[in-house]
Amino acid sequence: MTLMRFGSDVKGSVLVEVSIMLPILIFFVLGSIDFLLAFYEWNAATKAVQVGARIAAVSNPVMTNLNVFSAALASRTLRPGSAMPSFTVVCDGGTATCTCEGTCQVGGVIGFNAAALNTIVYGRGSSACGDATSSYTAGMCDVFNRITPANVRIEYRQPAAPEGLGYVGRPGSPVPTIKVSLQNIPFRFFFLGILFQNTQIPGLATTMTAADLYSCSPMIRACDDAPTN
Repeated sequence: MTLMRFGSDVKGSVLVEVSIMLPILIFFVLGSIDFLLAFYEWNAATKAVQVGARIAAVSNPVMTNLNVFSAALASRTLRPGSAMPSFTVVCDGGTATCTCEGTCQVGGVIGFNAAALNTIVYGRGSSACGDATSSYTAGMCDVFNRITPANVRIEYRQPAAPEGLGYVGRPGSPVPTIKVSLQNIPFRFFFLGILFQNTQIPGLATTMTAADLYSCSPMIRACDDAPTN
């Protein structure tokens, strides 16, 4: 009889059910918070890449001498007004180097302009995140503060004619397509870090056609930090 009473006793069943379901419920609640945070970081990183591409289109290029490449071609190899030859320059902030494929060696030594990359990452006239006073002075890390120069990769690509814009001898600079992308930025999980270690934010990228590859009009050298229309 005692054994039968024990088998039919339901006292404490609610406590058992709660101890089983409560950890599962907490896991889903905290997991939802983490995934919402990850979505916020992904969205902020996407916007930061867009801001970086816009700055790169109107700033000194990260590869030194790229903004004088058009004039160098006109003076050495090609007739002014002819189609711009194709090239691809990739500047990696992680290695602080630029590599070149095509005819971009004509402009001189292929160097890495750290100050130009800092302008894209931190904003015009700044070397830190979070100090932007307007949309003009905002950089990539003002939008997403975990971005550093090492996380940024910039590609300057000049397609061959007839797709490519610009021409040999064009005043100012060539007109490459600029692609700004992010690399090596992990999501920051607070509760699910054990399950999702080293999960990287996807390699977000934005592409934009360059304007003048100068921080200001090439005719006015004293205005490097001044807004231009």
